[in-house]
Amino acid sequence: MTVFIRKIAALFQYSLRFLILGGVLFFLVATIRENWQQVLEIRLNLGSWLKLAIALGLTLIAHTWAGWVWSWILAQLDRKVSSGWAIRVYLKTNIAKYLPGNMWHFYGRIQAAHQQQIPWECAAISVLLETLLMVAAGLGMALAYPTENWPYQLILLLAIAVGVHPWSLNRALRFLTRWKLKNKATARSRRDQLLLKHYPLKPILGELTFLIWRGAGFLAVMAALTPIAPQQILPTLSAFSWAWLFGIIIPGAPGGIGIFESTAIALLSNSFTPGIVLGGVALYRLINTLAEATGAILAWGYEVLNIPEKPSS
Repeated sequence: MTVFIRKIAALFQYSLRFLILGGVLFFLVATIRENWQQVLEIRLNLGSWLKLAIALGLTLIAHTWAGWVWSWILAQLDRKVSSGWAIRVYLKTNIAKYLPGNMWHFYGRIQAAHQQQIPWECAAISVLLETLLMVAAGLGMALAYPTENWPYQLILLLAIAVGVHPWSLNRALRFLTRWKLKNKATARSRRDQLLLKHYPLKPILGELTFLIWRGAGFLAVMAALTPIAPQQILPTLSAFSWAWLFGIIIPGAPGGIGIFESTAIALLSNSFTPGIVLGGVALYRLINTLAEATGAILAWGYEVLNIPEKPSS
């Protein structure tokens, strides 16, 4: 009976993914079909290319920063690692999120952490915490331009903030270790290794800074295509936050491909012409992928050259 339920759940999960992906692709194809002529009319001058180069730099800084924040999360779990090591692992594994399954970047980080004598459970919790804190940062940044649904958004943000508090998170960890391990002494020992000692305020602020870097990169891309008035900055950042957030929490496509674009088009259609929005999201996807690939190449090259680094304090 249990096997049958698992098979039904897996079938439902795959069906849901294909349904979401199909709906997203249909929306994108219909939007492109209606507005492709406007996209072809976009012209890039020297200033536009300069802004795109700035966007690439900002996005690369964002991914590098995220790797540094991951080292803070590990430190919160009493697993101090070199910030340089964490950044390199993060950059090398980040590109793997585009593989089918949208989870291989997580697996890569967990495996790399385990090779540093960090228990599997602790490494997995660090990855889970990173995702939760990113979601909280995304919701917080989206509140920069509140919509009519801001009360629900605020409630969800508060729920996540409470969920990552040591009081609630440690109790969840105690339950999971007791449920997974029948030996009480082993469960207690494993549980004590995973407890969060302090509220992860610093990592939350770090993830918010990461998202600000990403949002600044998106603004630079949009500015390369059309002038952005000061009053458009906060709505654009808020729309970007929602699109980015849906891209990481909604199943359907590796790396949020399609979901991010569809959400951004839907939210920004009232602020910019459809052609500008389509060109902007397409260019930003290219810029972000180039930044991730550049980060992975730089991290790999650093290790190939075997550049010595200072030990972490």
